[in-house]
Amino acid sequence: MTGGLQKKTQISAEAVASGDRAALARAITLMESRRPDHREAARALLQELMPRTGKAVRIGITGVPGVGKSTTIDTLGSMLTEKGHKVAVLAVDPSSTRTGGAILGDKTRMARLAADPNAFIRPSPSSGTLGGVAAKTRETMLLCEAAGFDVILVETVGVGQSETAVADLTDFFLVLMLPGAGDELQGIKKGILELADLIAVNKADDVGAKAKAAAAEYKAALHILAPASPTWTPPVLTVSGLTGQGLDELWTKVLDHRKRLEATGELAAKRRAQDTKWMWALVHERLHERLTHDPALRRRVPEIERAIADGTLSPNAAASEIVTLLGI
Repeated sequence: MTGGLQKKTQISAEAVASGDRAALARAITLMESRRPDHREAARALLQELMPRTGKAVRIGITGVPGVGKSTTIDTLGSMLTEKGHKVAVLAVDPSSTRTGGAILGDKTRMARLAADPNAFIRPSPSSGTLGGVAAKTRETMLLCEAAGFDVILVETVGVGQSETAVADLTDFFLVLMLPGAGDELQGIKKGILELADLIAVNKADDVGAKAKAAAAEYKAALHILAPASPTWTPPVLTVSGLTGQGLDELWTKVLDHRKRLEATGELAAKRRAQDTKWMWALVHERLHERLTHDPALRRRVPEIERAIADGTLSPNAAASEIVTLLGI
């Protein structure tokens, strides 16, 4: 066992950069480890590989359950590998550490990509917090870029804040919608539409007229929102993740968006802002670890919680004591 752990920390940057899939998988596992020696090795490895990162097209993809995210990613990813791209799919699922089902689920639902030598599928564990998801996914994304993957697709499997976490990781945020907007439009969170760089109404092969009607309603909804970029108005397309209908046009829009934001400097500014958010996600993750693993805190926190329950200690005073114990 000890030999295996030592081997895990002995991953060369050259092996990852050469595209060695086994080395990439071990490097990602190293990044996810909580052991202090593994973390130090992971930081050193990522620092060495950083100059090889940053060139990939990073796309975040979200949508309600049943919208066809995995089918669309499987078809889009396969289309891109046929064009000569190397595609990495990272699934952000805050529940994956509880269910343990994300790895098998993603590879089963993306059968073509799972068997494609130019594709790589990897779920991201939550580490107990959504910030942990973002941090680990970010590191995995950079490792994949260093390994030569030039398109990174980040799928949100969870709901709620996971969309914001993924939007903060990527250059382009794709929102998949179901046809038949109607009443569903009332239930769409304004925040999701504000994040979108493109809305794609899926399953157009099955209900084409309904999909077009839904697209018109989503387009009207976007008109009342201020676009995130002055140089880009989010388009609305109808697509079919099953047949591939409309995915060529979708990819063209992704490249057009990238070209425009590179020309104005917005892409570089966006990535710098994301780097800052990444730093804070790591800070929050490490503070959370201190809260849950520090021996003094583990002994004292149950007493503090009992005192709050008894009404002998205010939450404000309790928080101050915990912060003092952390040495902040």
